[in-house]
Amino acid sequence: MQFSFVDILACFMVLFAIIDITGSIPIILDIKSKTGNIHPWKATLVSFLIFLAFLIFGEKLLGLFGVDVGSFAIAGSFIIFLIGMEMVLGAEFFKHDSPGGGTIVPIAFPLIAGAGSITTILSLRAEYATVNILVALLLNMVIVYVVLRLTTRIERLLGPTGLHILKKFFGIILIAIAIRLFINNTGITLPQ
Repeated sequence: MQFSFVDILACFMVLFAIIDITGSIPIILDIKSKTGNIHPWKATLVSFLIFLAFLIFGEKLLGLFGVDVGSFAIAGSFIIFLIGMEMVLGAEFFKHDSPGGGTIVPIAFPLIAGAGSITTILSLRAEYATVNILVALLLNMVIVYVVLRLTTRIERLLGPTGLHILKKFFGIILIAIAIRLFINNTGITLPQ
């Protein structure tokens, strides 16, 4: 268990790909349009704390509630599916009337710290030293914060038409991701 730049880079790349904060920009903008405001520090901190809890306590934390990683991933797939349906259909399944709007749910969880990324944290623990995963996670959280902070500029750059197109496109992508997450954790096989 030692500090390794190569391992940090490997963990960073895996986490960056699975968190996919840049790919979540249209979803974040959609939630922001419904809630009026997103708190980048709060979303980043809450998602980091969720990751940290799973890095340290992992499956024991889920076991405390009698939940396995697969069931957790399936539950996350339902939430992601509903967010995608909101984007595609223009319907509202989630009420964003809590303090902070969508900052905690659904942005910090499950969008940033979702079932896929939490499962990835658990998988990385089996292969890499905790210190290397922690550094990679911190670097990813810096990127998450910067992206969340720049959403207003991105919104202005794209304009209403660009946002509408991105919202519909990424809504369909989100639905597909939710279905894949569901299928991978239920053992269902689709015909080729």
